Amino acid sequence: MKYSLINDTIDLVMKMARKCRLHYAGALYHVIVRGNNREKVFLGELHKEKYLNILYRYKQELGFNLYAFCIMDNHAHFLIGVHDISLSCIMQRVQQVYTQWFNRIYKRTGHVFQQRYKALLCNKEGYFLQLVKYIHRNPLEAGIGRGLDYKWSSHSYYMGREKGRLVDTDEALNLFGKIREKAIRNYLQFINQGQDKITDIEDMYEDIKQWESVGSKGIKSSNSSNSSNSSIDSIASDDGRKDSEVVTGQKPDVLEIIEEICSNENITIGEIARRTKIQRVSDIRKSIVILSEKYCEPAPKTKELAQILNLPPSMISKIKSGESKGTSYVEEVIERWEKGNGIKE
Repeated sequence: MKYSLINDTIDLVMKMARKCRLHYAGALYHVIVRGNNREKVFLGELHKEKYLNILYRYKQELGFNLYAFCIMDNHAHFLIGVHDISLSCIMQRVQQVYTQWFNRIYKRTGHVFQQRYKALLCNKEGYFLQLVKYIHRNPLEAGIGRGLDYKWSSHSYYMGREKGRLVDTDEALNLFGKIREKAIRNYLQFINQGQDKITDIEDMYEDIKQWESVGSKGIKSSNSSNSSNSSIDSIASDDGRKDSEVVTGQKPDVLEIIEEICSNENITIGEIARRTKIQRVSDIRKSIVILSEKYCEPAPKTKELAQILNLPPSMISKIKSGESKGTSYVEEVIERWEKGNGIKE
């Protein structure tokens, strides 16, 4: 196997068979997912948000740490720390659910991602912050307009602009100082210094010889008993619940509403988001706004809906206020969705 650093990015050339991924509690992985044939699989904001929602769902269920992420159009980077559940179990479920969702809304079959994913076991002691920097600078190095302020990276969580439990920022920020404001300033200075030249990749990645496309079986454990392995292996690849299913007692999010309406009305997300004056599409958009305002908690912001539906924020406001009503088809779409979710008989 040969390895080299080209333009500050890691270029690995593999000439080996697939091997089992080493698993132990506390392991840190740099995970890369890429569209099949390098195609765009995170086409718009809806797709990127959907993938993050799935990731968060399994983060809550399986208990892993997400230290950094960056989702581009045709690939994504994640820095993940595992505990009892192996990375292969985590990623198999995340990738499978997104693939099923993607294929369903575009009425297609087959692979969405190139193989399953790539993962490298990292040297956390010496390169934890370098990996956070590498991932957050990805849009900047790619020449994307907003650079570090790219919306679909975890940089905004580190800056304190984005809240929530998706990203675990404390461990990295605590290395920059105990006072949070000072830590953020030091972090930003570190990120703006540019990507360091990494000449010894073997120091950064502990398992450089095991660079692989990870399969779903054959988990190895260096410090766990057979009983703990059994509990890990017993996790099914699918928990029997559709990714769009509204869990009893939980409010749906706008993405779940959109995908169910797409199924009910035999339309794709691409058609909904496309600029058009077709009345039927306009009415479906209106129904999405009304349903999300009525049933989502918290209700999505006007700007968020405008971006998802490719509408001006002023139009979203008019729909919410009732100023823009549409035809009777709006009520039909709403009624079908409500009946499908047991809200109306």
